[in-house]
Amino acid sequence: MNTVYLASGSPRRREILENLGYTVARLRAEIDETPYLHEAAAAYVARMALEKNAAAVAYWQAQHPFAPEYPLLSADTTVALHNHILGKPQSAEDAADILRRLSGTTHQVLTAVCVYWQGDTRALIQQSDVTFKTLSEAEIAAYITSGEPMDKAGAYGIQGLGGIFVENLRGSFTGVMGLPVFETVTLLKSLGLATPPFQTA
Repeated sequence: MNTVYLASGSPRRREILENLGYTVARLRAEIDETPYLHEAAAAYVARMALEKNAAAVAYWQAQHPFAPEYPLLSADTTVALHNHILGKPQSAEDAADILRRLSGTTHQVLTAVCVYWQGDTRALIQQSDVTFKTLSEAEIAAYITSGEPMDKAGAYGIQGLGGIFVENLRGSFTGVMGLPVFETVTLLKSLGLATPPFQTA
């Protein structure tokens, strides 16, 4: 079995799974992503992944009289500086403020992965430490003009132009992208599912 349901609209997560050899079908998972007051980054990202998974399962059950044929995977990524959650920027000014805060510092990127299969739900969190070089105002302005920061937690994408700001990464590159492949495959394998590299006839 190399098909998964993905409770995420992220093209990056889909691409990562497809690069591993999975066939990906998207399921809706609409939830409120507002952090609780004083919620820790790890608690927040874990809650988001679990709630997305539960919402996708509920959506499936409302549409079908039978259980999902394939494992259902959800994930959530957040960026934290000193345990303060930095979400997706709401405006260009917000993106600039986030990038100034990350400039010359080491921050954490946490991605929670959750898999539902045959009534069993399992989840884990991967954390990476990312160090940014010191950014100039001109670099920040040019990056925001590119449009890349606007739909990404922490206002940057490591797999794109934002990668030029990353001086050091300790952790998982794919985790920072939004889906850590080691942890994802570990969860699927723990549920008895086939994992890459898939055998072909």
